[in-house]
Parts: sequence; C-alpha cells; structure tokens
Amino acid sequence: MSVAEVNEVEAAQAGQGLEVSSVSFAYDGAPVLQEVDLRIAPSEFVCLLGPSGSGKSTLLRLLAGLELPDAGLISSNDEAIRGPSLERGVVFQNYSLFPWLTLAQNIQLALKKAHPQSSESWRRQHIARHLQRVGLAEVADQHPSLLSGGMQQRGAIARMLALGSPILLMDEPFGALDPVNRAKLQDLVLEIWAATRKTVVFVTHDVEEALYLADRVVMLGSSPGRIIQEITVPFARPRSRRLFKSHEFTELCERIDGYFREEMLQRIEAGIEAGIEVLPAGRA
Repeated sequence: MSVAEVNEVEAAQAGQGLEVSSVSFAYDGAPVLQEVDLRIAPSEFVCLLGPSGSGKSTLLRLLAGLELPDAGLISSNDEAIRGPSLERGVVFQNYSLFPWLTLAQNIQLALKKAHPQSSESWRRQHIARHLQRVGLAEVADQHPSLLSGGMQQRGAIARMLALGSPILLMDEPFGALDPVNRAKLQDLVLEIWAATRKTVVFVTHDVEEALYLADRVVMLGSSPGRIIQEITVPFARPRSRRLFKSHEFTELCERIDGYFREEMLQRIEAGIEAGIEVLPAGRA
C-alpha cells in the first residue's frame, strides 16, 4: 500500500457519523448512563462536558466499542457498534504507550495490526510522516520515559492518526498536562481536525476548553448520567485565544456554569424530598 493510496483511504473515510439511541449502562447494578440519545454528524467536533460521575468517559468507551450498552443502540453509518474497530481511534489521558518500545516502534506495532499487508518501507514513511505532523520527528527513537507528558501525548495522537481512523475519540487527553502544553495540544488537535475533517468526540470537564474546541457542546448531568443541555458554539473558525477575553465567550461560560448549578440544585432538592443525603462534590 503506497502513501498516496493511504491518503486516498483517509480522505474517503473522513467524517463518519455516530448515533446513540436510548442508551443505558450500569456498573455492578449502579446506573451510570440512562436513556441517552445523541446524534453526531459526519466531520463534527463534539465535546462531552460534565463533572466527575456524569458518565462522559463511559459514553466515550461505549462509542469506541470498549463497552456495550445494557439497553439501546450505538451505531456508526447505520451499522451497530459491537466492539472495538479501526474505524474509531482512541486517545486516553494516560498516553497508553508501551514503555519498552520507542515512539516509532509503538506506532509500528499499531500499523502492523491495522495494515498487515503493508511493507516495512511504507510503514517507516508513514510513521515519519505522522511524527513530523505532531513535531516529534527528532525523538522517534526515544522511549516514552525520556519524553515529557506533552510529547508522550503527541506520540499517542500520532499513533491514532497513523491508523487512519475516520472517527477520533479523545478522553480528557490533556487533563494531566500543564497549561502551556495543554494549549499547544489543543491547537494541534484543531489543526489536525481542520486538515482532515474527521469526526471528533472529545471528553472534558473544562468549560473553556469545550467552547474553544467544539462545534457543539453536549452537557451531561450525573446520578445517573444523562444529557441535560446541548449548545451549538457560535464562534467562527479558525479561533484564537483572544476569544477567551471576549464578553460573548465569558457570558457563554457563565451560562453553562449556570446550567450545571441548576442541575445540582435539582438533585439536592430531589434527594431532600426522597429523604436521601446528597453528598457535595469531593465526598463519596
């Protein structure tokens, strides 16, 4: 398979849709998600926003096929998702790189599984191309332990991109990074999305991050997780960080915070009426 052929495949695959229909899920009998309905359009960038316990990471795992719903259906391009697939690339917060392999070898291992008929020379070219894309060409032969957290996460992104998945699922990928590296990787993801027009579902609990990245923000409330609000982000692309200082941006952040405060008050009131103690955030 030539580089040109892979580019053609990636272009053809860019922008597959997702549909979540009446999905519920529980861990050990405890409801985590309940009656979730969500449509994600081809090439749309959607952020799942919510506090801890709202089920946003669980919903992402269901979209990836790493878990299966207890009720309802999740599909992509009208085909039910029944397990993991190369159609959906995933990046987790913990990087998920094998420490005994170099950065290039980590991507090589994934490519061998994804494209078993490909030649060694093609894989080397493909790896070099994607490491260059994320600014890691000079550290291709380094092991993850010698790289910073931001570099390791860029390596995980390069591995995901090298697989050519039309849908990219990202579970708080920058949550453990310092503000500078977080900002750099946010901009990198936006550049990649603009160039490839893949479908992106991005989990975060950061309101500003969600509004900076997304076309649409899907807000999840907890106990159990469900969609409480969806907001189409009104800011034109490409976006700059000057947006953060605008009145419109600040006002929308405050409105979203208000939705979550209202949802929490409703939970507290419902708990009082039912005679149930509702613990404040940080207690379990």
